[in-house]
Amino acid sequence: MDTTRLDLARIRAAQDVIDPIFRDTPLYRCEALEPVLGCVLSIKLETANPVRSFKGRGTELVTDQVAAGGRLVCASAGNLGQALAWSARARGLSVTVVASRSAPATKLDRIRALGATLHVVPGDFDEARARAAEIAHESGARLVEDSQDLETCEGAGTIGLELVGHAFDTVLIALGGGAMATGVGHVVKTLTEAEVVCVQPAGAPAMTLSWRAGRVITTPTTDTIADGVAGRLPIPEVLDDLRSTIDDAVLVEESSIITAMRLLHDHAGLIVEPSAALGVAAVLEAPARFAGRHVVTIICGSNVDVPAYRDWLTRAEAPRSPVR
Repeated sequence: MDTTRLDLARIRAAQDVIDPIFRDTPLYRCEALEPVLGCVLSIKLETANPVRSFKGRGTELVTDQVAAGGRLVCASAGNLGQALAWSARARGLSVTVVASRSAPATKLDRIRALGATLHVVPGDFDEARARAAEIAHESGARLVEDSQDLETCEGAGTIGLELVGHAFDTVLIALGGGAMATGVGHVVKTLTEAEVVCVQPAGAPAMTLSWRAGRVITTPTTDTIADGVAGRLPIPEVLDDLRSTIDDAVLVEESSIITAMRLLHDHAGLIVEPSAALGVAAVLEAPARFAGRHVVTIICGSNVDVPAYRDWLTRAEAPRSPVR
């Protein structure tokens, strides 16, 4: 049995630290989507909060450990930066966020609006990670690393506690750096018999390829609209955690992500960012695998670039490729 850094007792205790505005989010059956998908589908909605993503659960734990006046720095594709700025503002902390130039402008604008100092760098998210580490070293600020810092994983794990007690067969989790996958996966695998399946874009497959191989595999680039999960350099400790917290990891095509976003909009009335549509995309690409099962998908973020989102919704549906 592989070991994990995560601890169920700490995850349970985290519920008392996290602001209630991020907890006890809606979980409901979405019958309107079931005829399209061929399975029973429940949605865990993590977007009805001030930062419109699940990230506030983890940043509440991070900032709770920092004395007033403290300084924090992180790299972010947009959602972590917003959440850290929100949690820090309430505790009198200062935050610097480093983001890639390719991050959606709406996310960057919201980071600024929440009072954080924003540095935008050329390149991708992993280059932003490197610059954030440099700033932390130079300034003495605490470096917050999503997925590597256990608080981000165990904060996300409280989502799993809210799933336990409800009957379902499979939970589908977007996989990027791994905070949500390890946190929710650890709770679900510890307390239920349900299957934990992670979903990643085929254009950003590093963590999935690493999990399958049992060792870190990096990629030179990423090519996906799902900016929230577009990493190239898996963190070894997080990969180790994944070995005991998930059952499978699959890759889906961009056309399926776009179709899933459209279905969630048209049949569930939800605006979701590409990363949040990965679970539905996985069902679209492998309907036989999930047929007749009760599937939970976590809608993890709704911070969309509006012009791009409108374009995605109006695109003609492309042929789907099978899950790999």
